[in-house]
Amino acid sequence: MGSPARAQGSDRPSLAFDRAPIPTPKRLPAQAFDIPLDAHLHTELSPDSGVPLELYCAEAAERGVREIAITDHLDFMPGAPAYRYSDYASRERMVRGAAERWAGRVTVRFGVELTYESRFEAEIREHLRTHSYDYSIGSVHDMSDGPYDTSRVASFVAGKTLAEVVAPYFAEVEMAIRSGLFDTIGHLDVIKRYLIRWFPAAEYAAIPEAYEPLLVALVQSGAALEVNASGLRHSVGETYPAPWVVARYRELGGRRVTVGSDSHLPHTFAFGLEEACEIVAAAGFDRLTLQRAVDRGDLALPERFRERTRSTR
Repeated sequence: MGSPARAQGSDRPSLAFDRAPIPTPKRLPAQAFDIPLDAHLHTELSPDSGVPLELYCAEAAERGVREIAITDHLDFMPGAPAYRYSDYASRERMVRGAAERWAGRVTVRFGVELTYESRFEAEIREHLRTHSYDYSIGSVHDMSDGPYDTSRVASFVAGKTLAEVVAPYFAEVEMAIRSGLFDTIGHLDVIKRYLIRWFPAAEYAAIPEAYEPLLVALVQSGAALEVNASGLRHSVGETYPAPWVVARYRELGGRRVTVGSDSHLPHTFAFGLEEACEIVAAAGFDRLTLQRAVDRGDLALPERFRERTRSTR
C-alpha cells in the first residue's frame, strides 16, 4: 500500500464503494446552537479538564442544546491519567444532582468514556456489569506504553506505509466494537491526530479498506458511530471520522450515529456540532442516537439540516 511513511494520496484503490467526496462546510466551525445533543463532554472529574459541570448545563440551556452526556474519562491501566482519578460515587452524585437541578431545561445524562485496551477487557466488562451509566463511550487512546506515544511514534512510523502504521490502532478499535460493551465508539480514527506530522488527514481516503472491518463490525454490533467534532479544532481539520467514512457506514447499513464536541474547555462546548450534524444528514441520517439500540424521535435533526442536504442533491 504505497511507499513508506507518506505516499498514499494518489493511489486510492478503485474499490466498489469509491464515491465523489461529500462537500464539507466552508464557514469556520464554532459553538453550535439549536441541536439535539452533545454526547461527549469532560468536566473537572477528568484529569485533562477543569470545566465545572454547571457551566456545561448553562451553556446548553443558552444555546438550545436539549440534551448533554457527561462522559468523564476512566482508564484501566495502572498509572494512566484517569486510573482511579475520580471515584464512581463522586461522579454519579455530581451528574445526577445536576440532572435534578436542570430538569425541564436541559436533560443531563450520566455517561463515561472508557479507554478500551483489549488486555483490560475483562476489567472493563466487570466495571460495566457492576456500575450503572446512562451512556458509555468506548475509545482507543495513545497509551504511554503503546507505539503511538510521543516518545516512540517516530521510530514506529519510520519506513512504514500509512496502512501499516494504523493497523495496530484499528485492530484495537475493532475489538472494542466487537466486545459489545459500549453504546458508541468514540473518535474512530483519532489516530490521525497522533500521526499528522507524517500523514496528512486527506491521505486516509486512500486506505478505505482499513476502515471497512470497523464499519462492518459497527453495523453488526448495533453500537453507534460517533462523529467527533474535536478534529475541527485540531490540526487535522476534519471530524473523527471524516465525512466519507460516515457515508460508507450508512451505505453498509449503519443505523445509529451520534455527535460529540469532546469538550475539555469552557469555550469548546458544542464546538463543531453544526458541521457534525451536517455530515450526519448528508450521509442520510435524520436523527441521533444515545443509548445502545434505542431509537428516539426527540433526537431528530432540526429541519435546517435536511433542507441543506436536499439543496445539495
